[in-house]
Amino acid sequence: MPLPENGAAWPPPHMADAYRHMRRDDVWYRGDPRELMRVHEWPERHPQMRGDDRRRRFGRRTDEAAYPSKREQRLHVPLAGDIASTSADLLFGDMPAIRCDTQATQDRLDVILDEARIQHLLLSAAEQSAAISGVYLRATWDRDTIPDRPIPDVVQADQAVPVFRWGMLRSVIFWRNLPGDGSQTVHRHLELHEPGRILHALYEGTPDNLGRAVPLTEHADTAALVDSLGPDGVSIDTGIQRLTAVYVPNMLPNRLHRSSPMGRSDYAAPIYDLFGALDDAWTSWMRDLRLARSRLVVPEAYLQNMGPGRGAAFDDEREIYSGLKIPPTEGNAAGITIAQFEIRVEEHSATVDSAIRQAARSAGYSARSFGLATDGAAVTATEVDSEDQRTKTTTKKKAGYWRYGLADFCETLLALDAAQFTRGLKVERPTVTFQPVAESPLSKATTIEMLNRAAAVSTETKVRMRSPELDDTEVKAEVARILDETGQAAPDPVGSFPM
Repeated sequence: MPLPENGAAWPPPHMADAYRHMRRDDVWYRGDPRELMRVHEWPERHPQMRGDDRRRRFGRRTDEAAYPSKREQRLHVPLAGDIASTSADLLFGDMPAIRCDTQATQDRLDVILDEARIQHLLLSAAEQSAAISGVYLRATWDRDTIPDRPIPDVVQADQAVPVFRWGMLRSVIFWRNLPGDGSQTVHRHLELHEPGRILHALYEGTPDNLGRAVPLTEHADTAALVDSLGPDGVSIDTGIQRLTAVYVPNMLPNRLHRSSPMGRSDYAAPIYDLFGALDDAWTSWMRDLRLARSRLVVPEAYLQNMGPGRGAAFDDEREIYSGLKIPPTEGNAAGITIAQFEIRVEEHSATVDSAIRQAARSAGYSARSFGLATDGAAVTATEVDSEDQRTKTTTKKKAGYWRYGLADFCETLLALDAAQFTRGLKVERPTVTFQPVAESPLSKATTIEMLNRAAAVSTETKVRMRSPELDDTEVKAEVARILDETGQAAPDPVGSFPM
């Protein structure tokens, strides 16, 4: 894939639909109410209506000049961000095991990943992938910053123009808008990754047009790249025949574009209407609290004159008042009436919980993953595991995508390290093993007991099921202790023979 020609539309027209959906997902992920209102405003005659004539919370406007007291206090519940964060925590809360066969290669990979704080990087990548459908892992290097190893990096899906062949990434353009001077001129840095090389280009254009290619030295953010370019003045030789970028989809298939190898967001069930309904319920609940504040209705004689043109006021902290002529037979002798409305707590709470449950279920998670129990009744460990099964299944599916992506990426890092830094390093494709989703101890014990009762499991297998984190040496030692304590250990045939 060559670099784009001068004057090309940007973003590329074939990516416009995908970027549009990513922008919508990103707005919900960020959760800024003002941005939600701005994005959802329609220029039609009735801005409070959706394209399908349904009312929606964000995008409703009131004439604040005519009705200043009618400004709507819209509130937002950041459930979209919670879903993305929960997805990342389930995947990379515990770092997966990444293992190579050769010890020297393993040691070098451990150094590269540890110094790059790879778990922090993957947690961030997985959260943003869950929000906007996928993420790119990029391998690069910068000897001025880190002189002795390659650098793993993350690029968002809405800053990439990929080319796939048979579902595999063949090349990709990463792009970014560079800081400008506030004018309409936009400088874009394009970075084309192909097998064996990386091409850099700087374009000067407008918000919707790429414009013309200019020298990299015309912007401070790209000027330093000039020293790294090859004889052609455009490309950098990576020294390996692999692509220095890997795409990891969040989930497949993409329901809007079934033939596309690009992933889909966790919100693309779709659950956008549920997000809006949740905001409606929460806003209504807080409105009840606001309206239910105790208010006093007092006789006019209780008001203190604030002076000509300044009206009158009532001090609700005042303890002693001047003598007032109040009829002694008045039912409310003080003449003060308290106005306080009911707060519909149970109705709003049930509505909010229902919206969260349905949104979580549609996104592929159980309500318990977001702190919501099934009901007030006590539940057994088996019932808990059954409720969490949806979350476990979704996490396993995502771990499958990440397992292949991480293995490809780590192999690329090792190949780049061997070509640029550590000569003679043996390059291997590591195996990536995710930690199993946590199971309750009671449920695990019940399973082991049933298998043991059926005489269908060995002591070693039982130990591995109980403690999967143990290595082979630790498992054998634990098995020996169990057999010895239970009297099942085979006696030493020569242990008591006189020597």
